[in-house]
Amino acid sequence: MRTTPCSTRVTTGRCPMAAAQPTSVVGRGSAMRVVVWLLHVAAPMLGLWLLIARPEFDMRWEDREAHFALVLLTAVVGAVLGMLINRAALRRDDARQFLVSLTFLLSAGFLGLHALATPGVLLESANTGFAVATPVGLTLSGVTAALSAVEWSERGTAAIMRDRRWWLALAWSLLLTWAVISLAGFAPLDSPPDPAAVTAGQRTLGIVGGLLYAGAALRYLALYRRRPAVVLLSTLTAFVLLAETLATMVFARGWQASWWLWHVLMALAFCFIAYSAHVQFRREGSSVGLFDSIGLQQTVADLQRDYAEALEAMVDAVRRREAGDDRALAPAAARLAERFGLTERQVDVLARAAEALGHEREQARRLGTLVALGEEASVIRAEDDLLGRVLTLATDAYRHDRLRLGLLRSGELSFSDGAPSDASLEALRTLAPVAADDTLALPLTVKGRPAGVLEAHRPGGFADADRALLTSFASQTSIALENARLYHQLDGLFRSYMSPDVATALLADPAQAGLGGEITEVTVLMADLRGFTPFAERTSPDAVVAMLNTYYGAAVPVVLDAGGTVVQFVGDAMMAIFNAPVQQPDHALRAARAGLRLHEAIAAAAAGHDDWPRFRVGINTGPALVGNIGADQMRNFTAIGDTTNLAARLEGLAEPGQVVIGPGTRDCLWDDAVVSDRGSVAVKGKRDPVPVFVLDRLRKR
Repeated sequence: MRTTPCSTRVTTGRCPMAAAQPTSVVGRGSAMRVVVWLLHVAAPMLGLWLLIARPEFDMRWEDREAHFALVLLTAVVGAVLGMLINRAALRRDDARQFLVSLTFLLSAGFLGLHALATPGVLLESANTGFAVATPVGLTLSGVTAALSAVEWSERGTAAIMRDRRWWLALAWSLLLTWAVISLAGFAPLDSPPDPAAVTAGQRTLGIVGGLLYAGAALRYLALYRRRPAVVLLSTLTAFVLLAETLATMVFARGWQASWWLWHVLMALAFCFIAYSAHVQFRREGSSVGLFDSIGLQQTVADLQRDYAEALEAMVDAVRRREAGDDRALAPAAARLAERFGLTERQVDVLARAAEALGHEREQARRLGTLVALGEEASVIRAEDDLLGRVLTLATDAYRHDRLRLGLLRSGELSFSDGAPSDASLEALRTLAPVAADDTLALPLTVKGRPAGVLEAHRPGGFADADRALLTSFASQTSIALENARLYHQLDGLFRSYMSPDVATALLADPAQAGLGGEITEVTVLMADLRGFTPFAERTSPDAVVAMLNTYYGAAVPVVLDAGGTVVQFVGDAMMAIFNAPVQQPDHALRAARAGLRLHEAIAAAAAGHDDWPRFRVGINTGPALVGNIGADQMRNFTAIGDTTNLAARLEGLAEPGQVVIGPGTRDCLWDDAVVSDRGSVAVKGKRDPVPVFVLDRLRKR
């Protein structure tokens, strides 16, 4: 689970991811909450319908001083709200927040002008300005509300924020101009209101403004569904209430309950946002970030990046503190507090969140080490090499701890850097983890028997989670060690009975041991001892075996070094193939080189034994069926076909110390070989004579 700066905290201050990326409210009960919200916003319209349908309920209350005070207070609340949102817009450089602030400044400003024009307070009688100020202001603010619903691009945002002073100047100019004309008694706002004209104007403005606010509300509803937040919901609700305000004005009767209703709706719109912001402020302890949730998507993304960077900085500071730098956390906390305006409590919460995230990442990294160790267990690797790799992985996983690995050798527990601790000896004896002071000793086993100890040291000891992970690490190390020893035994056993290439292929893919094969081009090398039968007749069997083992001990490495695969020994004869199972583009050249060097190796091995027979070699290149031949109970990897048969016939034509090659091999070697042409020779099993060549030497390249 990845932790974001505020997914781990719900009460932090100026790092409020709850504002930019709040917890979703979608889930059980969400449908009921939607129904409750709809009932609340629909209640004013139901009340208006009742007042219009039943005029006797539409009571009259004409208290002009109360109207002046209450409406002016509502306008002040709306204006303050607009200024707060404007300040947030300037801090975030966000066009949507700026346009929302204009919406509340315009609507509150014209509502204030309506309050100032209250008849009997500052003016002796009602005028047109008193009657139409609010619908005009709401319609103008509806334009900015609709504009705020647009997801502006970076370029559009830059243009709006660049010209923000002109927007504000235009808004204040409209308000001041209206105030001068309405309050100073200039036409056309100084005349008494014409009921018919006022009603028609309010109807037109109500339709236009209502549609603008309704469109903005729908857009904010889509935003809220994507990233639910309290202030975003309150803004959506305020737009709905302002749209209802315009609708109420069309049907309201002056100074009666229906007329007071639209005043109440505007007060609710402003106070609802103010209250939501107040609740958020009390929860977070700072006014910064209160309106981040209504920002553009780019702003939200920037905030998420800032918060992620802040948390990463704290994670790094916590990591350095754990590494021994006790002064790392305080400067980092001070920088974050200054950057985001965090209180000490909020910094403490962020530090704990960073510590939790750091530990989580560390555990994830250590689990990754377990995976890497599992991969090491599947590789054929020497035991010392494997243990060195294991210790490297463990040291990297627990970089601030001291780890060492000891193995049981000749009955004694041995560490490369000193004597074993008492805890390690106890763990080896009991085959159970042993914790003593700062040391944790974990036994390693192979087939249930003690094999070694993984020893870890940390001042203060290990937490339960680390102890469990180290125990798993030791278990995985035991498996890797057991596999390495098993692989080593199997590898040695296989390579004693078959060519290393075949053994490697079978260990990697046991399915290749199945009976059958495929046609492929190979070069076959046949070698046997000329005069072996007379030698065996006059020599004791043990001396014959000693000679063969000496010869094969010299010949086999030559073939293997050249990349050949020794497929069988038959008495004094040896067969090897090239280009199988490993592909070798120069297989003919490899076989030729092996044939010449074989004679050199045999000459050296037979030194001092003039009575020992010598090898002769035949080499042929061509297609052959390469694969496993035999039965389910026993099989042999070999190559069969005419190419193999001809190689055996060519070997029979060779003299001791000679390498005879066939036409296929001669064609492959061409300029690389110096040969003597023996002409075409009749060969048993072949209808036509076969061109035969004696390989004298290979040219150096």
